[in-house]
Formats: sequence, C-alpha cells, structure tokens
Amino acid sequence: MTTTMNPPAATAEDAAAKGGKGRTIGIAVLLLALLGGGAWFFVLKPSGDTGPKPGDVVTLEAIQVNLAGGHYLRLGMALQLTEGTKEADGSKALDAAITVFSGLPVGEVNKPDVREALRKQLLDRLKERYDHEVMEVYFTEYVTQ
Repeated sequence: MTTTMNPPAATAEDAAAKGGKGRTIGIAVLLLALLGGGAWFFVLKPSGDTGPKPGDVVTLEAIQVNLAGGHYLRLGMALQLTEGTKEADGSKALDAAITVFSGLPVGEVNKPDVREALRKQLLDRLKERYDHEVMEVYFTEYVTQ
C-alpha cells in the first residue's frame, strides 16, 4: 500500500500573514508615490515665472502729437527694458507713438479707459519693433490742448 502524504493544509494564520505582507507592500508603494508627488509639486515643479526680468528704464524726450481738430497731445514716455538690454533707440518708440495717437479726437484720448487701451496698443507695437526687449511703456507726460 502506498501512502501519499498530502501537505498540511494552510492554516488561517498563514493566510492572514500572506495577506498582511501584501497589504504592507501596497501601503508602502502608495506612501512612496505620495511622497514623490509632493516632492515634485513643492520642490521640482517649474515655476510659471519664466518671462523676462525687468532691466533699465529709459526716459525719452516728450513729443507733441497732432490730434484731430487742431488739438495736440504732449506725450512723454519711459521704456522698461528687459534685463540684459543695454540701450534702446528711442526713435522707434517715438515713431510708434505718433502712429498710434495721431489724428485721434481730444475727447477720446482724455478718457482713462481709452488712454489705457492706447498704451497697450503702443506697447504691442514696441514689443514688435524692439524684438521683445521692451516689456512696458510708462507715460511720464500726457497733456492735451
């Protein structure tokens, strides 16, 4: 007679121990993932501030621009250059200002919201003409007559 030995049946304790190891490994993996995500978010995440940094401010001589109806605008400007830009030829900015403001009605250029819209329009032209070396334009004089 041949007797075969069956391996002893797994006990409930053995099953709980195997399940406990798997659970421990799962929790460890989850914690590592959370720590890695937190490290990326707080330390490694690139900041959204990748734009140019401000450099020198160049003040230009004020000019008179002819408006509609025989009126004029005396306009003084300063250009905020980007860091690393050493100088800017003011003639491009003055020409752009003349183009933007010439012939406009005096009542329009005196409205604060219109003045701001014109400043933004001028800044867009300056960014093109100066190949993004000008990052802001400030009005230092703005007098109409």
